[in-house]
Amino acid sequence: MKFAITSRGDSNSTSYVYRIKEYLIDFNLTYDEENPDIVISIGGDGTLLCAFHRYSSRLDKTAFVGIHTGHLGFYADWVPEEIEKLVIAIAKTPFQVVEYPLLEVIIRYKNDAKESKYLALNESAVKCSEGTLVMDVDIGGQHFERFRGDGLCMSTPSGSTAYNKALGGAIIHPAISAIQLAEIASINNRVFRTIGSPLILPAHHTCLLKAVSDNNFYITIDHLNVLHKDVKSIQYRVSEQRIRFARFRPFPFWKRVHDSFISSE
Repeated sequence: MKFAITSRGDSNSTSYVYRIKEYLIDFNLTYDEENPDIVISIGGDGTLLCAFHRYSSRLDKTAFVGIHTGHLGFYADWVPEEIEKLVIAIAKTPFQVVEYPLLEVIIRYKNDAKESKYLALNESAVKCSEGTLVMDVDIGGQHFERFRGDGLCMSTPSGSTAYNKALGGAIIHPAISAIQLAEIASINNRVFRTIGSPLILPAHHTCLLKAVSDNNFYITIDHLNVLHKDVKSIQYRVSEQRIRFARFRPFPFWKRVHDSFISSE
């Protein structure tokens, strides 16, 4: 089996990289940064997001596993004290694969410029380059509302515990193939109205955001934030691709939620 390791880059995480690499090579596994069967992420959720985007072109061939070296990582199953146990599991045990839904983002531009296509593990947020965001929101091919406010955030089920949660969105189990649209400081008065509640869309529904006046938007894809100019529309839907996590022991989703947000230990 071929493996690769990504690290947050701090001295603590880097020291574990060398240990794990040496252990796994001793077990006759092959270190391969280009075509790994399994990617070990050492750091936090941000480190795993970087690993996901680095290997997004081979999601059907690569599985991910996380070791958190700081605060509890939502995507990380393991702690540094369990490195030897994890190494033996990787080397000796066929792993289970758990798949999570992803968000497909297609940005189309005016003047027939080539569209941009992305995958997001957590979310994509849209904000205006200046002033208030004004977007027509279409759902399932039908006009739903004209949004005015600071921005909009579309999240995956696993990403529902991130920015979406801070916006008052629901936490969705990743066994549900859906995406969630949450408002960021919408304007609601006698003249302008929005639904005012997060919307959960099933896999067969597409959400289309269409520019009304301004055409320049800051669009985030997970940790990436880029100014896109001359935008005509932004299309969101559940991707046909999924991320694969390598599981060597049970780690139920609701336990992750509890440990991340409720447990004080």
